Amino acid sequence: MIVVTGATGKLGGAVVEQLLQLVPADQVAVSVRDPERVTALRDRGVRVRAGDYADPADSFEGASAVLLVSAPLIGDKQLAAHRSAVAAAVDAGAKRIFYTSHMGANPSSPFPPARGHAATEEMLARSGVAYTALRNGYYATTVPMLLRQALETGELRVPADGPITWTTHADLAAAIARILIDGNVDGPTPPLTGPAAINMAEVAAIATRVTGRDIRHVAVSDDEFASGLPEFAATMLLGMFAASRDGDFAPADPTLASLIGRPATPLESFLRAALN
Repeated sequence: MIVVTGATGKLGGAVVEQLLQLVPADQVAVSVRDPERVTALRDRGVRVRAGDYADPADSFEGASAVLLVSAPLIGDKQLAAHRSAVAAAVDAGAKRIFYTSHMGANPSSPFPPARGHAATEEMLARSGVAYTALRNGYYATTVPMLLRQALETGELRVPADGPITWTTHADLAAAIARILIDGNVDGPTPPLTGPAAINMAEVAAIATRVTGRDIRHVAVSDDEFASGLPEFAATMLLGMFAASRDGDFAPADPTLASLIGRPATPLESFLRAALN
């Protein structure tokens, strides 16, 4: 049985839907804080357990494999949550732990989540249980957020950047489900990415084509970009741009497309759906 955490989230929920196309529902379980949010899954035959990372309780009982979707935290709070979940999966006798890491996982990264992913991968390597770190590409859902103001002003004003392999949740969910079933990757996977590494100037050009509005890329200082942003958002986004300049989110890799049996979704196709 495969137990999936984070099943009420965008990625975890999509993984469950993909799994249900591959295996009988009684071979899938979900661990969620509020079981009432997933009654539809229970009605389809999925086993539903109550639990969170701080108190996994019996969430992982009977699991042959556990998918740990990274907690939406950073720093020590995230690592404490992951440590609790990993210990519970080990105690439950899981044969393999799968973890949604990131292609930019790096203990010295300027991007805070990348440091947390690297530390969690090290934690898994010391757990004594087989593990797979799913090195996901950067979520394409970040791009519409970055474009929000540009769609009004006509200027995409961002710091100096490097190319990023923007990757859709749908593609990642399909690839992760396949890996969960096959279970044949030890340690970090190859990067699971979209089809191309794209910089902000190219994002502006794509947005112009998709929306029919003229959107110009303008490079600004970190201070100007962060002005007016909440501190947490500024830290995260400036870290993302700095890591992209270091090449942490490129190049594109063919592994995801091979897993899902079709080309990965281009950013332009994603934005046509997201912005129109």
